[in-house]
Amino acid sequence: MIDLHPSGARHAVIWLHGLGDSGAGLAPLVEALALPPGLPVRHLLPDAPERPVTINLGYRLRAWYDIESLEHIERRAVEPHVRESAGRIQALIEQLMAEGFAPEHIVLAGFSQGGVIASFTALRLPVTLAGLLCLSTYLAAPDALMAELTEAARATPVCYMHGIYDDVVPLSLGWEAKGRLEQAGLHPEWHEYPMRHEICMPQLGDLRAWLLARLGA
Repeated sequence: MIDLHPSGARHAVIWLHGLGDSGAGLAPLVEALALPPGLPVRHLLPDAPERPVTINLGYRLRAWYDIESLEHIERRAVEPHVRESAGRIQALIEQLMAEGFAPEHIVLAGFSQGGVIASFTALRLPVTLAGLLCLSTYLAAPDALMAELTEAARATPVCYMHGIYDDVVPLSLGWEAKGRLEQAGLHPEWHEYPMRHEICMPQLGDLRAWLLARLGA
């Protein structure tokens, strides 16, 4: 895990990567955000475990969970793996809290698979976080997740960012995720961009502004 821990940091962002990537793969994004030096933020970029991935012909990749098919991808995520990874990230949040980081100073962010785990973690926590950032992602096991949604999580600010031309996680799945949260009484922010399954330059400004607002800058 990459742990960028500047002196005096009172805020933290946990970044969860996508399928086949690693924490190091998101480090350039953290650098590109160029958060002000007067706001020291600790950035944690954990690695998913390596596991056989069905849609990759069973070859091992870094994956937060196995995906059995790209058809109805939100229903093909292996739920026990999702829960296992969410438990690991919850433990990381609890570790930060034990070190003195208040939950309202912690943002959980994820891209694609990482966004699935970020959502499944943040929305079931007994505490309210500073924010949940969902990049090009969807909800796995949405019925189970909504059944386990906590009152504390309802107050966590949520932001979705998605590419209009995403051919891996279709835009419709982002809309569906947003809709499920709205039905549950949350008020997720929504941004979409003329991009595919990626992060684009115009998005960086919105991402930076949202993070700064959540981190009290």
